[in-house]
Amino acid sequence: MPRNRSVSAVLGSSVPRPRPQPFPSRNRSTLKRRAVVGVLVLLSLVLITISFRSGSGGAVHRIEGAGATVLRPFEVAAERVARPFRDVYGYFAGLVHVKRENSRLRQQVNELRQKELQAQSAQEQNRVLKDQLKFVDSPQFPKDYLPVNTRIISWASEFEQQVVIAAGSDRGIKQDTPIVTHDGLVGRVTDMTGSAAQVTLLTDENSAVQARDQQTDARGLVRHGQSQGSLLLDFVPKEANVQVGDVIVTAGTRSKQYPSLFPGGIQIGVVTHVGQSDTALYKQIQIAPFVDFAALDAVTALITHKRTPKAP
Repeated sequence: MPRNRSVSAVLGSSVPRPRPQPFPSRNRSTLKRRAVVGVLVLLSLVLITISFRSGSGGAVHRIEGAGATVLRPFEVAAERVARPFRDVYGYFAGLVHVKRENSRLRQQVNELRQKELQAQSAQEQNRVLKDQLKFVDSPQFPKDYLPVNTRIISWASEFEQQVVIAAGSDRGIKQDTPIVTHDGLVGRVTDMTGSAAQVTLLTDENSAVQARDQQTDARGLVRHGQSQGSLLLDFVPKEANVQVGDVIVTAGTRSKQYPSLFPGGIQIGVVTHVGQSDTALYKQIQIAPFVDFAALDAVTALITHKRTPKAP
């Protein structure tokens, strides 16, 4: 190596020169971005203020409408992109809801199954006790009855609540045989021949049937109402909690002193009004019958071989 070569030349060839620092340019970029953001925020505030003051027909609203039109394709594209994700979310959310509902229904089914087993056990125990006590009961609806389906062939008169059916004693029909339809109680047989029978309807002024509220077990006597085709539930104590919408059914025989001509459990009607006064001894209860007595056509006679209780 030559001696006259300077030290600086030697050092310059081996030591790297320092590069310029980028910090000043970065600071300028940050300041520019902040300035742009500030301008945009300020411009947004100005536009909002002008929009509120200019009303719905101003120039700003027209610009907004044009901007919305321009951006509509982008909104549609974003909607198509986001739809699968929303569908997946909805599917899993629905799946969670279905699982919870399934669990709740399973619990209800288990509870109902337990109640059914308890009811079956109680019914069997009741049967055994009756056999042991040699209990004598009236015919029970519907298991102790056979249906005789027949047709109404005439009405007694326009004002009397009686009809004639095309079946009589030749088919096993007897005095006081209950007559029903699929809707409920119609009346009872009051006269007959071998091939026909006269039926006195429940709406006749001479008809009455022991009944009970299926919801509260309140008991009374169903008879004809003030208007044609209406019914009343009479002799119900004031303390009985009978409500509008309760279903009224036949009570059946409850005591030897007051036997019923009808088996228990036949539907009669639904309570439409409940009232009471301070001077009256009983509630005033109106019933809408399930049977449309003005449109009777086909009926069913309930035949039983068990002895039917007779009124005293």
